[in-house]
Amino acid sequence: MSAEPILFSDARHGDENAAWWRDAVVYQVYLRSFADGNGDGIGDFAGLRSRLGYLKSLGVDAVWVTPHYPSGGADGGYDVIDYKAVDPVYGDVEDVRGLVEDAHGLGLKVLLDIVPNHTSDQHAWFQRALADPDSPEAARYHFLPPGEEPPNNWQSMFGGPAWSRTPDGRWYLHLFTPQQPDLNWDNPEVAEDFDDTLRFWYDLGVDGFRVDVAYGLFKDAEYRDNPGVYSPTLFGHGPEQVMTTNQPRIHEIWRRWRAVGDSYADGRMLVGEVSLADLKQVGLYARPDELQHAFQFRLLKSKWDAPAFADTIAEALAVFESVGAPAPWVLGNHDKARQVTRYGSLRRARAAALLMLALPGSAYLYAGEELGLPEAEVPDAAKQDPIFFRSGGKRAGRDGCRVPMPWDDHDALAGFSAAGSAEPWLPIPDGWRDHAVNRQAADPSSTLSLYRQAISMRSLYPALGSGLGAVSRIGDVVRIDLVARSGDPDPVTCWINMSSSTAFVPARRVLLASDRAGVRERDGIVELPADTAIWVTPNPVDLR
Repeated sequence: MSAEPILFSDARHGDENAAWWRDAVVYQVYLRSFADGNGDGIGDFAGLRSRLGYLKSLGVDAVWVTPHYPSGGADGGYDVIDYKAVDPVYGDVEDVRGLVEDAHGLGLKVLLDIVPNHTSDQHAWFQRALADPDSPEAARYHFLPPGEEPPNNWQSMFGGPAWSRTPDGRWYLHLFTPQQPDLNWDNPEVAEDFDDTLRFWYDLGVDGFRVDVAYGLFKDAEYRDNPGVYSPTLFGHGPEQVMTTNQPRIHEIWRRWRAVGDSYADGRMLVGEVSLADLKQVGLYARPDELQHAFQFRLLKSKWDAPAFADTIAEALAVFESVGAPAPWVLGNHDKARQVTRYGSLRRARAAALLMLALPGSAYLYAGEELGLPEAEVPDAAKQDPIFFRSGGKRAGRDGCRVPMPWDDHDALAGFSAAGSAEPWLPIPDGWRDHAVNRQAADPSSTLSLYRQAISMRSLYPALGSGLGAVSRIGDVVRIDLVARSGDPDPVTCWINMSSSTAFVPARRVLLASDRAGVRERDGIVELPADTAIWVTPNPVDLR
């Protein structure tokens, strides 16, 4: 990329300028690991409700809760038995209502997770389909006649074939575990049932959903072979899965879901998991009558590399601007090793966070990244992720980013559960309490304090988050120039030095640094150490 900035126009249109989700900071809670309210070693709604004050103090706008439904337990809650209920281990429907009321009282929105691509094999539909091949329920899944070989070469994303056999010899499709049979979205009864599910939770006051596998749902109607087998690529799922993902008909569903949300007076929002290699295809999911947000995961899947970061940011801003949508940004989630470990240091993770929180659009944080948590070492005997087991131990799985949250360094259970409670569902590593919230809250140089300052500044400087961006790069130093669309006179520039040596950049005043040590200002030039990001402005700081 040249040193010349690439400019992007404002993608906001009409009455949606004021929509909260356009530049929101959303905090993802892995419910099982956030806070245990009843002492059974498993996080729950009571625990989450008790910690909402923490989220308010962090400054986020919304909380996204991972699946809470009754589940078969094959894939961390993403194998759903009943979409209109709560797994008793987490509470009940009234606890969700209470969460919504408590959160709204603090000015926080609530997003739930919804899983439309597949159900649990214990779902009433699938159980009926097993019992009667001619039942209406059987037509809601992908069943094919008995045969010696699987119907085609489709592969599970967790490893192995995507087809399993029923006791009577039929084949059924599961793009994840065999306990997660894929729904047949060509059957209108499936779409109608999910309309009812959306309204059930919306009527309870829920503000929106994160949609699992939003690029999936429809499959090739002729069940033709994929041109290749599943192989994770750097940025997402590519042409080797052309028959099982990103079918054109999928957009009909998101228009339908958008209409359901828009039928509520205050509207509802949808953010889709769109793991596709082609960013232009991702952008199509965020057209004005479809999802409000479509996750693109290039930053999350990129190594510490200045060209990759700069090119991704530039392309993503251009793609989402072209469809009139804000860009959602994410560096971590419940499916990916934590940033500190991926990037090789806490210093780099802090710098990346400051970059992300400056970018135009919304920022999605994963619980614990604001504490600088590394990927936890989970003993094989304690692992629960199906990826580990289905790969025969060749893939570590995702347990390491799902270890319970450390709240208190005075407690053996790190404050996740009350003293004397059952052991946590995943073991808490030695030294985990060193990252605890109470310890970091008292340290102005901690990672938690950095996140709090950065999020607070997004409200003070309209150029941050809700502004317009221009991306440029000089060697391994990336520059993001940001200006407010409202004409606010305080532009902000984010510099991130991804090289191995100190850089010298033009700046008048440093607002915030990912690591203040070594950042020196002199005569309009700032020394920017390696693996450091700063926000700067040419104007005096006015904390009105």
